[in-house]
Amino acid sequence: MVNVKKVVKKLDPYVPGRSIMEIARKYGLDPDEIIKLGSNENPWGPSPRAVKAIKADLEFINQYPESDLKDLTEAVASYSGVSPSQVILGGDGADEILDILGKALIDPGDEFIVHIPSYMYYEFTLKIYGGVPAYANWDVSKNTLDVESVLEALSPRTRIIFLCTPNNPTAGLINKKDIRTVLENTDALVVVDEAYFEFSGVNNVDLLGEYDNLFILRTFSKVMGLAGMRIGYGLGNPQFIEYLHRAKPAFSVTRLSQIAATATLADKEYIERSTQLSIESREYLYQKLSGIPDLDVLQSKANYLLVDIRKTEMKSGILTEKLMEKGIIVRDCYSFRGLDDYWIRVSVGTLEEDERFIEILKQIIR
Repeated sequence: MVNVKKVVKKLDPYVPGRSIMEIARKYGLDPDEIIKLGSNENPWGPSPRAVKAIKADLEFINQYPESDLKDLTEAVASYSGVSPSQVILGGDGADEILDILGKALIDPGDEFIVHIPSYMYYEFTLKIYGGVPAYANWDVSKNTLDVESVLEALSPRTRIIFLCTPNNPTAGLINKKDIRTVLENTDALVVVDEAYFEFSGVNNVDLLGEYDNLFILRTFSKVMGLAGMRIGYGLGNPQFIEYLHRAKPAFSVTRLSQIAATATLADKEYIERSTQLSIESREYLYQKLSGIPDLDVLQSKANYLLVDIRKTEMKSGILTEKLMEKGIIVRDCYSFRGLDDYWIRVSVGTLEEDERFIEILKQIIR
């Protein structure tokens, strides 16, 4: 047997959302009839400009992609209000950026702080490099960060602090004052994950000029409608960005991903429309879910809602199974550290998808 690293043997596998084809096979359903509200995707599809650009470049996929990513870097910089020297692009969504941070910053025994509940991939990625998680608290009842718990978790070996805003899966925001407090009390890298910032109308780019230890993480997988193209980006101090490039694979962002992302950023009407439709869907779902007596729903600033279902007397695994049998995929949140077995996360859908989901959910609860 190959001698696998001990940390890998002990690592709990990351639990992703369920796919349409997986559920279609399991329950014998027509894939076209399944509604996916479990992965925080854009249900309205990609930008038509992105699709057109991909089709035009298909015959060149025998060639390596551009290595300097100049056009896309400049487009991201313009969209974000920073200089190109402050941008790093990554394949595999923003997850590759997390991996690069692990390579650049984490030695075995170094610590990183994660508030819980939050995105579990931070922990999954950095443990492989020997990173040791220290946990801070997200106050679910107030749906905001307990900033004092972050400061209490600091130690001389803290290398990275993750602050997710809007937070996944609770969809609450972190106050800019609290972000400043964390930045001013540590020399560690503070990673502010803004994967869903477009839906909140709030970002923290203005702090980049004040704090060299701030790094902002973003993705094209949400409002940009490119989850299948796997591309993300980070914003930070130019010198730090240059160091990250040294640890980054040369061709990790595929040719078609570059083209699709550049075309999407040029389609401002698409981005605005996707954002607005998502917010309208979110508010509709919040209104309808809040009207069901057995559910407690957290206010959301993202494109999903976290729902407490314990009054139904069903655990999340049972309810999500019943929904999947009817062709509805939502996220069972049992795998999120800091949540128990009574939470589900519901992504926004089209109005027709939302209506069908609410109807079937009511039937199951009754």
